Amino acid sequence: MDVSFANFFAQVFSSPALMVTTVLTLSVIFVNGWTDAPNAIATCITTRCMYPRPAIMMSALFNFLGVLVMTKMNASVASTISNIVDFGNDTTTALIALSAALFSIVVYSTAASFFGIPTSESHSLIAGLTGAAIATGEGLSSVNGNEWIKVIYGLVLSLFLGFVMGYLVCRLIPFLFRRKDRIKMNIFFRYAQIFGAAGMSFMHGAQDGQKFIGVLFLGVAFANGENSVHGIMIPLWLMILCSVVMGAGTSVGGEKIIRSVGMDMVKLEKYQGFSADLAASLCLLLSSIFGIPVSTTHTKTSAIMGVGASRRLSAINFSVVRDMMLTWVFTFPGCGLISFLMAKLFLAIF
Repeated sequence: MDVSFANFFAQVFSSPALMVTTVLTLSVIFVNGWTDAPNAIATCITTRCMYPRPAIMMSALFNFLGVLVMTKMNASVASTISNIVDFGNDTTTALIALSAALFSIVVYSTAASFFGIPTSESHSLIAGLTGAAIATGEGLSSVNGNEWIKVIYGLVLSLFLGFVMGYLVCRLIPFLFRRKDRIKMNIFFRYAQIFGAAGMSFMHGAQDGQKFIGVLFLGVAFANGENSVHGIMIPLWLMILCSVVMGAGTSVGGEKIIRSVGMDMVKLEKYQGFSADLAASLCLLLSSIFGIPVSTTHTKTSAIMGVGASRRLSAINFSVVRDMMLTWVFTFPGCGLISFLMAKLFLAIF
């Protein structure tokens, strides 16, 4: 299969289905950078370590680097997403169903972000792909159980490990610095948290960027008559394209989400914000290495909850946590159903 940029460019203008898939994928990547990336810098801004605009621009840069560098080093997350469902042997039908899945993700994510609630584009993507694949006529047999189980692992990992690591790191830091001057430590953790926010932004790009690279690469394969991307290397131009779009989405910001994650849920001091960023970044790194697709939103918010619990449970605003949990619970059936219906509609029209 020819995966050169020249061939892709020619196919986009000769295949309406690929053009729609490309536009929708890049739209989802943009929305992801817009709605998810603010989670990476929320604590840094709300503890007043950085002003919003410089923090957003920093996050955009490190999102770009995360997508590019991590995909080049280890593309296992992208491979998991590409193989999670089977759209069948009819690549034309598969491309139409893939477009429907992406459309449903944009609709679902944009509606949720309007209310300032952090969304999980990762789970929206998985739900959308699953709903569309089922709609092609193969039913549940179109779902790859071996790959889908990694989603369950990721859900548990992001919630449990994020919380535990946030709790432990926040307990460990005061112990290690117990004899240090408090004023000097505040200055130190101000810069340490900027470093942590950059690391969190990098890992957000590494995780979420790979997921959408896998989807766009799958669309390119369908346009070339291939029903899978197994054994095919992801081209560098695709990594750069997705990196640039995610960075642009991040630069738009997301102040409602920053307030919701960084201010409403838990009131944090500088060392606690650093603890949350460090814990979440480590969880995302482990997940990326083992090819487990996790939600960056789940990971960051559970790490913040762990940090809050290290002080006392009453430090957590459970009404905000409840709203987030309800959003996450409804993502799979909600986005999956929208994708299923859209796929049926697209297939009937086209």
